[in-house]
Amino acid sequence: MLNEIKLKRESKHPKKRVGRGIASGTGKTCGRGHKGQKSRTGGKVQVGFEGGQMPLQRRLPKVGFTSRKNINTVELKYDYLEKISDTDITIELLKKHKLINNKAKKVKIIGPVTISMKKNLVDVDATKSVMEFIK
Repeated sequence: MLNEIKLKRESKHPKKRVGRGIASGTGKTCGRGHKGQKSRTGGKVQVGFEGGQMPLQRRLPKVGFTSRKNINTVELKYDYLEKISDTDITIELLKKHKLINNKAKKVKIIGPVTISMKKNLVDVDATKSVMEFIK
Protein backbone atom coordinates (compact mmCIF):
# COMPACT_ATOMS: atom_id res chain seq x y z
CA MET A 1 0.00 0.00 0.00
CA LEU A 2 1.15 3.55 -0.67
CA ASN A 3 0.86 4.57 2.97
CA GLU A 4 3.18 1.74 4.04
CA ILE A 5 6.09 2.61 1.70
CA LYS A 6 9.29 3.47 3.60
CA LEU A 7 12.58 4.88 2.36
CA LYS A 8 15.71 2.75 2.42
CA ARG A 9 17.93 3.44 5.38
CA GLU A 10 20.88 4.50 3.18
CA SER A 11 18.88 7.07 1.21
CA LYS A 12 18.58 9.56 4.11
CA HIS A 13 21.84 11.09 5.35
CA PRO A 14 21.93 12.50 8.86
CA LYS A 15 22.21 16.30 9.08
CA LYS A 16 25.77 17.55 9.67
CA ARG A 17 26.02 19.03 13.19
CA VAL A 18 28.61 21.79 13.10
CA GLY A 19 30.17 23.76 15.94
CA ARG A 20 30.13 20.89 18.45
CA GLY A 21 33.76 20.89 19.65
CA ILE A 22 37.20 20.23 18.17
CA ALA A 23 36.88 16.42 18.22
CA SER A 24 33.85 16.44 15.88
CA GLY A 25 35.96 17.65 12.95
CA THR A 26 33.54 20.49 12.27
CA GLY A 27 33.96 22.51 15.48
CA LYS A 28 35.06 26.14 16.01
CA THR A 29 35.05 27.36 12.37
CA CYS A 30 32.36 24.81 11.40
CA GLY A 31 34.25 23.54 8.34
CA ARG A 32 34.45 27.00 6.73
CA GLY A 33 38.18 27.62 7.29
CA HIS A 34 39.65 30.91 8.52
CA LYS A 35 38.58 34.32 7.24
CA GLY A 36 37.69 35.13 3.65
CA GLN A 37 34.42 35.72 1.83
CA LYS A 38 33.18 32.12 1.99
CA SER A 39 33.65 31.93 5.77
CA ARG A 40 31.32 34.86 6.47
CA THR A 41 27.55 34.72 6.75
CA GLY A 42 25.92 35.85 3.52
CA GLY A 43 29.30 35.60 1.80
CA LYS A 44 28.12 34.23 -1.51
CA VAL A 45 30.07 34.61 -4.76
CA GLN A 46 28.02 35.78 -7.74
CA VAL A 47 27.60 33.37 -10.62
CA GLY A 48 30.25 34.22 -13.22
CA PHE A 49 32.35 36.32 -10.81
CA GLU A 50 36.08 35.78 -11.41
CA GLY A 51 37.66 37.69 -8.53
CA GLY A 52 37.61 41.09 -10.22
CA GLN A 53 38.95 39.82 -13.55
CA MET A 54 36.72 40.68 -16.51
CA PRO A 55 34.27 37.75 -16.62
CA LEU A 56 34.09 35.44 -19.62
CA GLN A 57 30.57 36.49 -20.62
CA ARG A 58 31.76 40.11 -20.86
CA ARG A 59 35.08 39.33 -22.59
CA LEU A 60 33.43 37.50 -25.50
CA PRO A 61 31.68 39.54 -28.20
CA LYS A 62 27.93 39.51 -28.67
CA VAL A 63 27.09 37.17 -31.54
CA GLY A 64 24.05 36.74 -33.74
CA PHE A 65 20.59 38.16 -34.07
CA THR A 66 17.30 36.47 -34.84
CA SER A 67 14.49 38.70 -35.93
CA ARG A 68 11.18 37.83 -34.26
CA LYS A 69 9.45 39.40 -37.24
CA ASN A 70 10.85 36.86 -39.72
CA ILE A 71 10.35 33.62 -37.74
CA ASN A 72 7.56 32.45 -40.05
CA THR A 73 9.04 33.78 -43.32
CA VAL A 74 10.93 31.46 -45.70
CA GLU A 75 12.98 32.20 -48.83
CA LEU A 76 12.97 29.55 -51.54
CA LYS A 77 14.95 29.39 -54.78
CA TYR A 78 12.89 29.27 -57.96
CA ASP A 79 14.87 26.26 -59.24
CA TYR A 80 13.48 24.08 -56.41
CA LEU A 81 10.01 24.45 -57.94
CA GLU A 82 11.17 22.11 -60.73
CA LYS A 83 10.35 19.17 -58.43
CA ILE A 84 6.65 20.13 -58.44
CA SER A 85 4.67 19.11 -61.52
CA ASP A 86 1.71 21.47 -60.82
CA THR A 87 1.69 24.90 -62.47
CA ASP A 88 -0.10 26.73 -59.60
CA ILE A 89 2.23 27.06 -56.62
CA THR A 90 0.67 27.60 -53.16
CA ILE A 91 2.09 27.52 -49.65
CA GLU A 92 0.16 24.31 -48.87
CA LEU A 93 1.65 22.64 -51.98
CA LEU A 94 5.18 23.62 -50.91
CA LYS A 95 4.55 22.18 -47.44
CA LYS A 96 3.18 18.98 -48.98
CA HIS A 97 6.36 18.53 -51.06
CA LYS A 98 8.45 19.38 -47.94
CA LEU A 99 10.21 22.31 -49.59
CA ILE A 100 9.32 24.50 -46.59
CA ASN A 101 8.57 23.70 -42.97
CA ASN A 102 5.04 23.55 -41.57
CA LYS A 103 5.47 26.71 -39.45
CA ALA A 104 6.00 28.92 -42.51
CA LYS A 105 3.26 31.50 -43.13
CA LYS A 106 5.00 33.64 -45.75
CA VAL A 107 7.12 32.43 -48.66
CA LYS A 108 9.25 34.52 -51.00
CA ILE A 109 10.64 32.98 -54.20
CA ILE A 110 14.13 34.24 -55.03
CA GLY A 111 16.35 33.97 -58.11
CA PRO A 112 18.46 33.52 -60.14
CA VAL A 113 16.29 31.50 -62.52
CA THR A 114 18.13 28.77 -64.47
CA ILE A 115 15.19 26.54 -65.44
CA SER A 116 12.80 27.24 -68.33
CA MET A 117 9.54 26.12 -66.65
CA LYS A 118 7.07 28.89 -65.86
CA LYS A 119 4.94 28.54 -62.73
CA ASN A 120 1.94 30.53 -61.53
CA LEU A 121 2.47 31.81 -57.95
CA VAL A 122 -0.66 31.94 -55.76
CA ASP A 123 -0.32 33.85 -52.43
CA VAL A 124 3.47 33.63 -52.72
CA ASP A 125 5.79 36.66 -53.01
CA ALA A 126 8.71 36.81 -55.44
CA THR A 127 11.68 39.03 -56.25
CA LYS A 128 11.73 41.37 -59.27
CA SER A 129 13.91 39.04 -61.36
CA VAL A 130 11.54 36.10 -60.77
CA MET A 131 8.44 38.21 -61.54
CA GLU A 132 10.02 39.36 -64.83
CA PHE A 133 10.77 35.75 -65.80
CA ILE A 134 7.20 34.62 -65.05
CA LYS A 135 5.64 37.42 -67.10
